[in-house]
Amino acid sequence: MEKLLFSILTLLLFTSSCKNSGEQTRPIEEKITESVYASGIIKSNNQYQVFPMVNGIITNVFVSEGDLVKKGQKLFQLKDVTARLSTESAQIAAEYSSINANRDKLNQLKIEIDAAKDKMENEASLLAKQKNLWEQGIGSRNDLEQRELSAKLAAKAYKTSLLRYNDLEKQLSLQEKQSRKNLQISNVSTADFIIKSQLNGKVYNVLKEAGEMVNTQSPVAIIGDAAGFIIELQVDEYDITRVKVGQKVLLSMDSYKGEVFIAVVTKIDPIMNEQTKTFKVEAAFVDPPPTLYPNLTAEANIVIKVKEKALTIPRSYLIDDNYVMLSNKEKRKVIVGMKDYEKAEIVGGLTKDDVILKP
Repeated sequence: MEKLLFSILTLLLFTSSCKNSGEQTRPIEEKITESVYASGIIKSNNQYQVFPMVNGIITNVFVSEGDLVKKGQKLFQLKDVTARLSTESAQIAAEYSSINANRDKLNQLKIEIDAAKDKMENEASLLAKQKNLWEQGIGSRNDLEQRELSAKLAAKAYKTSLLRYNDLEKQLSLQEKQSRKNLQISNVSTADFIIKSQLNGKVYNVLKEAGEMVNTQSPVAIIGDAAGFIIELQVDEYDITRVKVGQKVLLSMDSYKGEVFIAVVTKIDPIMNEQTKTFKVEAAFVDPPPTLYPNLTAEANIVIKVKEKALTIPRSYLIDDNYVMLSNKEKRKVIVGMKDYEKAEIVGGLTKDDVILKP
């Protein structure tokens, strides 16, 4: 029994000794990289959600997931009976209001103008004759005045007919322009019921089927470039001031476990998302993986600084971020420099010969 207890005690002491030896270390000189953590997704270049311009019911879906599409190509057709009837009505109104369709009215006024002109010229001729007679002492004063009045009335009638013709021509021209404009508006309205691609690319997701009701607030598809991809990262507001365009990005993805890909920061959105308190940062692959899909998740470290020779300790050995415990149980304050997710640089308070304990 005593031998058994001695064996157990010896084993516990040995285990404790091994454990204690694993909880101490010395600072070492090595390379350290300071980086900012970010999470995000992979997106195709120019990726966008397709929204309908009007509410309606889908009658036709012209594409499938994976299809390559051209800019302006039809994607969906919405039910547009009312819009088509409005367009047809506008077309009829435009044709009816055109100057050519009302040419008869103008021709009728031209006939009236010619008649009024003839009468005016005739009355002017009769007035001239009456004046000659009056000068010769032939005729009465009343006859002359009657001729003068008839000539004035004929001239006035001629001018009135010209004004009526010009007014009708202007009115018909205005009506034609208004009708054509209404037709254009109706055509645009009808076109809104056809959802088209805004760019050359690939259909990555079709979100609605024929027969479904859609509205202007809900996307019906996702389209993006067929080959090019970007990385869209979310960076905490605490770190955003240290991120610059051109910095290296070390990227890992669940789809490629164990692999690290290099990218470069290409864009920083200057406005913060108030809900998540993050900024959107875009990066481009230096050497992209062979196969990518939109919305793959990614984790990244944006490299801020690199120091080739730094005195480092594991971050887990820091106490309150500014202290360490020496092997003699002395709690010592240290000056910390750069940090990464595993280690911290010590720029003051320790040497390579000091032994520290894990707290």
